[in-house]
Amino acid sequence: MRWRRHGRAFQRTVHRPSLAGRRTVVRSAGRRTVVRSAGRVSREFRVKDLYRSARKFELMHRALGFAALAILTVIPLLIVVAAASPAPHRGLAAWVVYGMGLTGSSADAVVRLFSAPARVLGTTSVFSALLVTVAGVSFGGTVQGGFERIWGLPAGPWHKVWRQAVWSVALVAYIYASATVGTATRAGLAVTAGRVAVAVLLGIAFFWWGLRFLVGGRVSYLAALPGAVATIVGLAGLRVFSGLVFQPLIISNAVSYGDLGTVLIVQSWLIGVGWVVYGGQLFGRWFHDGWLQVWADSRRERTEPRSEGCAR
Repeated sequence: MRWRRHGRAFQRTVHRPSLAGRRTVVRSAGRRTVVRSAGRVSREFRVKDLYRSARKFELMHRALGFAALAILTVIPLLIVVAAASPAPHRGLAAWVVYGMGLTGSSADAVVRLFSAPARVLGTTSVFSALLVTVAGVSFGGTVQGGFERIWGLPAGPWHKVWRQAVWSVALVAYIYASATVGTATRAGLAVTAGRVAVAVLLGIAFFWWGLRFLVGGRVSYLAALPGAVATIVGLAGLRVFSGLVFQPLIISNAVSYGDLGTVLIVQSWLIGVGWVVYGGQLFGRWFHDGWLQVWADSRRERTEPRSEGCAR
């Protein structure tokens, strides 16, 4: 570009950014756009509210307690029920293998750990069976307390302990039914799709009913549905994660530490189950307060003017 000044012509140098500089500018602009979009999505979906509720609930500590109580209370109850079951499978071991999505040598390690001998029922006294039942009821009470805290409900009366007992029986029946469906049908794509559909519907029905039953119907059916769906989705994801991560760990730990290594991995999986069960309800409460409640209020506001006009 040439300029003339006082009769002189001189050249003005125009600095254009290089190709690398233009790429850097484009990348930085793209990063800023992504950050702004992520912030907008976070504000619109109130992700921080969900995170705060999980921290306030102490989700990880609750999951650790869930796993510890499951080992001490639910596992012995399941061992007795599996020993009494006439179904031709490997008892509790098959249920754990199905829940964790294990195959091969890792499944064999879990089978060796949880396979109960045939004399379990013969050596179980009435007092032992009573202790196992009471322990199962206490586990139901712990889960009920967690659900009530998530939904901001006062603690239920002590004489409603029968709800915890019924829920514990329903939990054992759900585990038995879902594992039986998963191990009894293993042929063909259509059969596999049917098994998955039955397991999903059965799980949604149990967690949908279980929340309302434990809290005495103080949570509506509509409010309980998102948490049940989120729990099943989380359990499915945990099963995939277990097959990818826990399965090789079981093999290596079984070689290094024996049965103790398998127990540690199963305990870690139970922590994940507790995290999913409580986290699913946290998501259900968050989704209800942020979306379902707003939708229900707006629908009520639209119907109320119409009813008033008809009354006039």
